[in-house]
Amino acid sequence: MITTVMFDLDGTLLPFKQEDFVKAYFGELCKKLAPLGYEPKHTVDSIWAGTRAMIKNDGSRLNADVFWDVFRSMNEGIPDAKPLCDEFYTNEFNRARSILQYEVDRRPVIEALKSKGLRIVLATNPMFPRDGMVSRMGWAGLGPDDFEHVTDYENSRFCKPDPRYFLAITEKLGVTPEECVMIGNNVPEDMQAASKAGFRSVFLLPEFIENPQNEDYSMYPQGTLDNAVEYIIKLLEK
Repeated sequence: MITTVMFDLDGTLLPFKQEDFVKAYFGELCKKLAPLGYEPKHTVDSIWAGTRAMIKNDGSRLNADVFWDVFRSMNEGIPDAKPLCDEFYTNEFNRARSILQYEVDRRPVIEALKSKGLRIVLATNPMFPRDGMVSRMGWAGLGPDDFEHVTDYENSRFCKPDPRYFLAITEKLGVTPEECVMIGNNVPEDMQAASKAGFRSVFLLPEFIENPQNEDYSMYPQGTLDNAVEYIIKLLEK
């Protein structure tokens, strides 16, 4: 019995290419931090280093603590960036919305699944603070109340593609992996990791596919978001 549907955000609910988003995001953040003495290239290098550390998190600490320890260690002697970053994610970060390939309202998709009694989770890689998640949800016409749970770097101890990321969500919700379906655009992070976690099924959205190793993905159910809803409803009827 399926009880829970999890959605990725970037390239899934939000129609954009990851490289476009990263360029816009880093550009705006570097502008924000420059007055404190943060040099753009080193700032980007520091963000990537913190991101890699979060991906390797063994679950012993929150992703936020892992990230900031690395970022601060690489920028000693400069004023702490976190206060300005907290402002950034509710303000300037929204300028990155310009990279959307087209405007969307994903609430009908979410409501269609909720009407079937399903629990909905936003299972995007938890590398941003809560405010950054709320901002990006808004680009899809959504908000925190549309989801039972949203992962962010302040409430998560793992990242995709670690299957423990998905298992931590199922444990929090009190469901089994066999009750869950994952919808995403990333082959290793969404399809493979959720499958390894034991999910009942996964569904791939190839429009903005991320498949860095060019792995075969023909075995996964795939199509549009509307196709994903139809697929899940059929699973419910079995």
